[in-house]
Amino acid sequence: MSSARITTFAFSGIDAVPVEVQVQLSTGLPNFVLVGMADKAVGESRERVRAALTAIGLSLPARRLVVNLSPADLVKEGSHYDLPIALGVLVAMDVLPADELAHFAALGELALDGSIMPVAGVLAAALGASERELGLICPAAQGPEAAWAGTIQVVAAASLTQLMNHLRGSQVLAQPQPPAPDDQRWTGPCLSEVVGQESAKRALEVAAVGAHNLLMIGPPGAGKSMLAAPLPGLLPPLSPAQALELSLIHSVAGLLRDGKLMARPPFREPHHSASQAALVGGGQRARPGEISLAHHGVLFLDEWPEFPRPALEALRQPMETGQAAIARANAHITYPARFLCLAAMNPCRCGMLGDPARECAKAPRCGEEYQARLSGPLLDRMDLTIEVQPIPASELSRAPRGETSAIVGERVAAARARAAARGADQAVSAPAQALAEQAAERLRLSTRGFVRTLRVARSIADLAASATVERPHVAEALSFRRR
Repeated sequence: MSSARITTFAFSGIDAVPVEVQVQLSTGLPNFVLVGMADKAVGESRERVRAALTAIGLSLPARRLVVNLSPADLVKEGSHYDLPIALGVLVAMDVLPADELAHFAALGELALDGSIMPVAGVLAAALGASERELGLICPAAQGPEAAWAGTIQVVAAASLTQLMNHLRGSQVLAQPQPPAPDDQRWTGPCLSEVVGQESAKRALEVAAVGAHNLLMIGPPGAGKSMLAAPLPGLLPPLSPAQALELSLIHSVAGLLRDGKLMARPPFREPHHSASQAALVGGGQRARPGEISLAHHGVLFLDEWPEFPRPALEALRQPMETGQAAIARANAHITYPARFLCLAAMNPCRCGMLGDPARECAKAPRCGEEYQARLSGPLLDRMDLTIEVQPIPASELSRAPRGETSAIVGERVAAARARAAARGADQAVSAPAQALAEQAAERLRLSTRGFVRTLRVARSIADLAASATVERPHVAEALSFRRR
């Protein structure tokens, strides 16, 4: 009887959980048994491993082969277990030396011809290996991604044959290098392309300073989507810690492009038919949803009331906590989800409420029914609400171009720097406090609404380079509050 052990990882959110692949060859009827609470993709690895070994000129011995994925009570999901299982089998067959693999973790999917295919979660696995002072064996295409983990040894192989030659010393694979980060400059739509809409532009600037949630209401063609597109360009580049955290989420989702860390805040705009699992996260493998993919960035929800009601209500907790908690029968998974929610909607189903020439015969009841699709607690979490009205054609042709995203972005960055330097100090003058309290009583603001109004006022004060929140700052914040 011969046996082998090799480390790989399962993923719980963005955390890599170590899994030991235990392989045993013993006497008995020829069989390939895989145990350890594996899902269908892991169970199918038996055939992929068998075919890959055949492709490189090897075959499984006519003995009983048992593969255990330990701990056995942890669900194993995904195709990345192929490579560690194959390596464990090769060690048990005395094809590879056990001591060479003792200092490595491995993950990768095997093609039928023995090629090693990319998988999700390589960056998280590399960080997990680094914490345990292990090297990492991964697909060649994802070597640069794994190299971000620091000084760990990364073996990035294109095929099982290439990997075997490296481990036996007949071939040397070069240590991959991390690629240059993405360009930090904003190359998307510019705010200067939006003609007019000065109050809406001001709301976007204030929202960008404090990552405040913003709701735009207006008829079709008023420019809501055009206003939304430049918002990420107003946000400063991500800090190294933010870039790593966001890149980890995208890595686990299998969306990290060319192994580059993300340098700019993301902009996600899911279709209004998106399910609750697609929006918040979950599904068969508990993947991150759109709100987590928008971490440190913007989540744009166009046609907001058209989203499924359960999906909208599921946004309430993440908007408060900055985390998406996914509860499953056998696990609880948490993904970071601190995003700026930018929503847009028509005033009614036909979109023409308030226009006597074009509104439908059901007005104003149609508007009340349409807006009733959004619950009060959800609307209470929107820090700013603005009405966007169409610009007449005569003004469109004559209006000058406004400020560029770069100019507004500089003001936003300066205001954020003031907020960071100030820390938890939220100095509010007595007149400003009195106005906020009077407005809260008259407008019947909830406790959440009152606190969020003061936060918006603090962002407005930061834009004005004011150390104290004054009465005009509170007045402007109240003007953005939904009545």
